[in-house]
Amino acid sequence: MFTSQTSSFVQDSIDVEERDDFDNEDIPAYSQKIQLNCYYTIYLYQGTSLTLIDSSLPVEAEPELRTYISRRLSKGALLGGMGNIATVELSIPEQAVGCYCCLLEQERSPEQPDSDGNGYVICFMGGSEKGLNLFRLELDKYVQGLHSSLQTPVLNNLETEVRPYLSRWYEESVMHIYRVVQLVQNNISFLLHAALSHTPVEVINSDERTKADVSRFIKAASLQGLSQQDTTAASLCKAMSEDMHTDLIIDCATSPPTLSNSVTNRFCDDWIQAFLNAAERCNPFLLRQILENFKLKAIQDMNSLKRFVRQAEMSHYALFRCCQFLQSCGNGDVLLQNARSEHSDSTEACSIISVLEEVIREQA
Repeated sequence: MFTSQTSSFVQDSIDVEERDDFDNEDIPAYSQKIQLNCYYTIYLYQGTSLTLIDSSLPVEAEPELRTYISRRLSKGALLGGMGNIATVELSIPEQAVGCYCCLLEQERSPEQPDSDGNGYVICFMGGSEKGLNLFRLELDKYVQGLHSSLQTPVLNNLETEVRPYLSRWYEESVMHIYRVVQLVQNNISFLLHAALSHTPVEVINSDERTKADVSRFIKAASLQGLSQQDTTAASLCKAMSEDMHTDLIIDCATSPPTLSNSVTNRFCDDWIQAFLNAAERCNPFLLRQILENFKLKAIQDMNSLKRFVRQAEMSHYALFRCCQFLQSCGNGDVLLQNARSEHSDSTEACSIISVLEEVIREQA
């Protein structure tokens, strides 16, 4: 029963491109994607008026976007520093695209402490609304990186700083997961396991961009930052192994990179093909959705283990079912690690977990 449920969940992610909305985004090769499918626009916002500063949109499409943004501002739909994502229809080859908009308010000067409504509106367009929503946090952070470059009344740094920065939004905010999968290929399972088990990852003999990509992938694949209302998710986020971890080392001196101290399990291995399929299609949105499915399945399994542990405190049969579940899910080492941390204040639960750990070790 457990095995069929897990296999079905993973297979859904492997086959998702056959029916998912992301497959309809018509994403060509990565080198072409940035040139053909992605756009940016930046406006100066003063009072109620928008003044175009720079845009990569076709001339006929920019006024259409400006009308849309003005309408959103008049309704108070754009809040300072918080991105808003929607679908817009413009005179571009894609016609309807996802549009991320963010209002960056200027710092108030001592001369005009009560002034408001001044700042810049930054828009990124490409892919779909659903796809961009998966990268909302990355886009918010990327826009915030413009703050220091937009503090002067006249943007003398438009060509040297602002325009190059805006032009790289898709490459820097969306493509990092794709680049990591392309980098490590079949070894992606080791990174997934490291993310779930809180194992530090070190990248050596590489450029800073690769190091940043791997760090962001590990953060995206981990269970940190999930809703604190979900006690299980919260405990997973905070859980740390009592055992000393050895860092996973990724040595980029070779191609493909050489991994040292690498650990994986059957659960993480089962997701390899789903990631490779999406990477082969160069679909970063599908990759992110698969990563979210991976995390969701890990949380579901942790919920199941928690339930079994509670039942095992009163039933030997529940303990047997718990052992069966850990054997079939393929993620027993990670689940038990987090369970021990979460139940550290319960002597009875810790005893059950110790029994389960012993069984897993014997079977391994």
